[in-house]
Amino acid sequence: MSKVYRALISATDKFVPNKLRPLWEHEAGPKTIFFWAPAFKWALVAASVDDYRRPLDKVSTTQSATLSATGLIWTRYCLVIRPVNYSLSICNFALGVANGIQCFRAYRYQNYLKA
Repeated sequence: MSKVYRALISATDKFVPNKLRPLWEHEAGPKTIFFWAPAFKWALVAASVDDYRRPLDKVSTTQSATLSATGLIWTRYCLVIRPVNYSLSICNFALGVANGIQCFRAYRYQNYLKA
């Protein structure tokens, strides 16, 4: 851990209320990467949902399928690692579903053009 991060955590530590202590001290709490990874990964989910507004001829089925598979595979992994990371699991599942829908939409559009 960097010195800056440790200094920030120790300065913040004294302001955390007692009710939030269990979350703060949890092995997947804000002091760890297990908390921050899903917090920032939600940007991928938001970008995937935002892509629903793109014209379907501009959507890459390969990219959507890859992101969908990645999200669904990592959903399972998040449930078998220790500590179990439910927030990252939900984020990965949302990524898989959002891109699965987009992949299906693009695939159906491309096959409709061929018919």
